[in-house]
This record gives sequence, structure tokens and C-alpha cells, in this order.
Amino acid sequence: MPVIRFNQLGYLTHAPKIAVWASFEDPVPDSFFLCRADDGQCVWQAACGRDLGMYGPFHHTARLDFTAYRIPGKYVLKAGKITTAAFAIGDDVYQGAADFCLQYLREQQCGFNPVLRDSCHTHDGYMLYGPMPDYTFINVTGGWHDASDYLRYVTTSATTTYYLLAAYRDFPQVFADHFADNGLPGKNGVADVLDEARWGLNWLLKMHPRPNWMFHQIADDRDHAGFRLPNQDSVSYGRGLERPVYFCTGMPQGLGRYQNHSTGVASVAGKMAACFALGSLLYKQSDPAFAKVLRKHALTAYALGIQKPGYCQTAPNLAPYYYAEQDWQDDMELGAALLWQMNRREKFLHDALQDAAADPLKPWMGADTALHYQWYPFFNAAHAELIAHLQSGTEKQKLLNYYRQGIEAIWQKARQNAFYRGIPFIWCSNNLTAAFAMQCWLYRHLSGDTTYWPLEQACVDWLLGCNPWGSSFIIGLPENGMSPHDPHAALSHLAHIPIKGGLVDGPVYGSIFHGLIGVHLSKPDAFAAFQSDQAVYHDDWADYSTNEPTLDGTATALYLFAAIEGEGQAHK
Repeated sequence: MPVIRFNQLGYLTHAPKIAVWASFEDPVPDSFFLCRADDGQCVWQAACGRDLGMYGPFHHTARLDFTAYRIPGKYVLKAGKITTAAFAIGDDVYQGAADFCLQYLREQQCGFNPVLRDSCHTHDGYMLYGPMPDYTFINVTGGWHDASDYLRYVTTSATTTYYLLAAYRDFPQVFADHFADNGLPGKNGVADVLDEARWGLNWLLKMHPRPNWMFHQIADDRDHAGFRLPNQDSVSYGRGLERPVYFCTGMPQGLGRYQNHSTGVASVAGKMAACFALGSLLYKQSDPAFAKVLRKHALTAYALGIQKPGYCQTAPNLAPYYYAEQDWQDDMELGAALLWQMNRREKFLHDALQDAAADPLKPWMGADTALHYQWYPFFNAAHAELIAHLQSGTEKQKLLNYYRQGIEAIWQKARQNAFYRGIPFIWCSNNLTAAFAMQCWLYRHLSGDTTYWPLEQACVDWLLGCNPWGSSFIIGLPENGMSPHDPHAALSHLAHIPIKGGLVDGPVYGSIFHGLIGVHLSKPDAFAAFQSDQAVYHDDWADYSTNEPTLDGTATALYLFAAIEGEGQAHK
């Protein structure tokens, strides 16, 4: 039976509108129809795109392009004997989507958790590798759990904090105020996204408590002892409920069988400096005392990055899995770009441009594989921070060309298939997809070049259902659509608490799924017909490789949805 895959949330009136027809055997129909959902009246007819051949489990695929149709409403698509569920065309189809993602971040809060209305991990933790004797206590309660485990990393938490702050700065009009600063229901006069960003900033301040002290990780993979609720976490690291807090040394770390390959501190320091500097800019008027604290920490964090260039990877212990980040100049570029915005010192602009030239492109773009988080964050936001404030046409164009080269590398692969898919199916492929869509969106708006808009839209559509499995990858979005309902998460699996808003990791190569330790399926695969060696995805709590929501991936999707919602509002 053929299928039509489409963006379940809907399409902006002025944006590209593409669905994908796919079948195991049937040839591509000659034409397709766009019909009103209420009475079935056909309002648009066009020829199907050419047969683009095999993709994943399908033998025949074609693009259905109805971009030219711009009348708002509810519609279905028909091709051959297939009719889709209803979807919307309109300027408001993304309304509330960014705020929807905030639900997941609130559920990830460590310290006080507003979903459980209880506290967790209040004994964190004891220092390792630090200037004080090992096992010295330091209070680092707060922040967010990284994914469905209870580790906390500056690497992903700082990236999350930056995206939240940037989303509020760039699109404040799309965010509401329905929650207090601790995540409980109730207005407090502050946009919820800014409350959540401050939750991140407060924890980052704890992780950089002195000018020459910086920590990067709490707990390690001894945490992976099975599902339990965070307020019932009793995993022992040898000191009761205290957990280890890893100091940034710039050297390899790992207490057990495995060690990372860290070479410096700058990847963590640059991310921290960027968050503190952007926070200082945003709080300058509303909370000058807090802004002053952030300003000071931005400068000291950046100084530590200068002192110890190189990357700081997360520390493994029992298993060989860790965030194998191997770039750092993009992080220092982001820190320098925002420090330059904060105090206009030319030194920071000079530093930022030097780092941009040293690390212009993300090497995963155009590649078939990469190590886990090898090139992280998955796109370089620093280029956009510079482009938006530079006066020099030459430097701006150089930075725009960096973005364009990465996009073009993906396009050369994507143009060959109906889904316009050019992103490798490595672990966290959805995070890469959301980040790449952000790069495309920023490039389009900063350059005025719409050449790659269909590719950008294909990435957004992929996350919301236009993929071989026909499922959105945002838990609970859209409300009446198909999305993950059995994610790899203790809150949902043990306590049956919905974890709406989270972006799950997404499809991986079949070879990755079959090679991972401890991954399995707990029930028959509902998507069995759509799996292939090319990529697998399972809506199953036991598959941590494809169905685990992540903190930073969700924050990336939040910024992306805020941008699209803002674009829709501007077009009204």
C-alpha cells in the first residue's frame, strides 16, 4: 500500500509546501489533489514529481509540490487511492510550538522538579580532579538532567541555555507567561522561556564558582543502572547520595575502564562565556545586579578558554560512550562574539574572526558518519552573531559563505532523494536535523538568498512527520497527530507522566542500532514495514538510540519553531 508523508503540524502560507508519495511496489501516479478537509472539494491539482526511486524501504518515491497554493484552511492530499489525514495551511500553524517544547525542559529540572513537585539530587556533589582534595563537597544542585538519565553536562546545558536566551532575544513576541520561575503554574511577569534560561544560568554560575575554577560534569555512566524516578535516585558512587563533580583540567578523564581524550578547556569555557554574556545583555535593564554577575563570569570563563585551548569531552566510566566533541574554536568564537556585543572591545571581535577562520565549517555536513557529538554544537551559531552586528561587507560575506558551503554539502546529497535527506543517520540525527534547519533559516534571513529554502523546509517537515515512518519526532506534537508515545524515559515509563515537547534522538543506521550495548525492543515493532538497513526508528522505551528525548535537541527545536512562528506572524 502506498503512503503520503507530510508535515502534520502544517505549512505556512508563503513557505514551500511539499509532501512525499512513496510505495513498495506501485508506480508513481500521474497527479495528486489538494482538497478541503471538511467537504472533500478539490482546490488544487498538479502533476506528481518524477519517480526518484528507492529510499529506505520504498521502491518508488516522488515529491508532491503544492507551494503555489496559499489560501489558509484545513486540507487533505489525495493521490491514487491514498488520502492523508487533515493538516493546516496558515500563518499561525506554528503558534505555541516553541512554548510546547518548554514542557520537556521543565520536566528535566534538577534540584526542584516542578512536575514531581519534589526535589532531587540535593547532595551533589564531591569534587574530582579539582584543586581541592578529591571528595571535597561543593554545592552544584540545579540545572537539567541531560536526557533520560540523571547526568548533567555543561556541554549540553550551556548549549541549551544559549538557545533559550537567543530565542527570547530574537522572537520575544512568540513566548507566553504561564509559569513561575521554578516551573510551577502561575504568571510571574516574565516569559516562561526566560525563566527556564535563568534556571540554566544559575546552575552554570555554580559550575564556574571562582575565576580559575570550572566544572563540566556531574555523575557518570554509573548512573545507567535502570529506570527510577529522579527523586528516588539511590545509585551510589561510594559516598551516600553525593555524586562526583568533574573539574575541567584540560586532560583526559575517566575513573574506570574508559577515558576520554580531552585536550583543553576552551569548548566548555567558550559555551559558558557566551551564555553569561548574552544573559548579561538581556538582564541589563530588568536585573542589573544579576547582569553584573553574569558579565564578570563571562570574562573569567573566556579567560580560562584562552589559557587552555582545546576540547573538554565528557568523562566515561563503565562504557565507551561519551560526548566525543573535537572542536572548540566555534565555542570560543561564540563567546568572543557575545563579549564583543557586551562591551564592544575590538579585541573580542578580532578573536572571534580569527576563530571563525580557523573553524569555518562543521565537518559532519556532507559526511556519512561522525563520532557521537564529534562536531558540537551541530551548527555554528557564532557566525550569525557576528553577521548581525558587523559593518564590514567583506567579513559578513565570508561568514555567510561558510554557512552556504555547509548547506551546499548537504544539498548535494539531499537532492538525490524525495525526502531531501542529506543528513547522516548517526546517533541524535534529529538534533543534527534541527540544527541544520537553524543554519538554513539564519542563512536565508541574513543573506536574503532563498535558494535552499526547500531544503530547510524539508528538514522541518522531516521532524514533523514527512519521513518514512510518518511520525512526528516531537512528543505530543501535533496533539492529534502521530508522535512518540513510548519514549525512553522514566517519567513516562514508570510514572505514566507524559513528557510532552521533547525531541527524540531519531533514526539511526541499522548497523548502529544492532551494534549498541543493551538496546532492544520491548514489544512488536509497529514500524516494522518501514525499517531498512539505511535507517531504523522505534517508538519503544527500550530503544535508547532512537527514542530518547534530549535536552539540547529539544532546545534546538524550540529555537527553530520560535523562528518559524515569528516568520508566520510577520507575514500576516
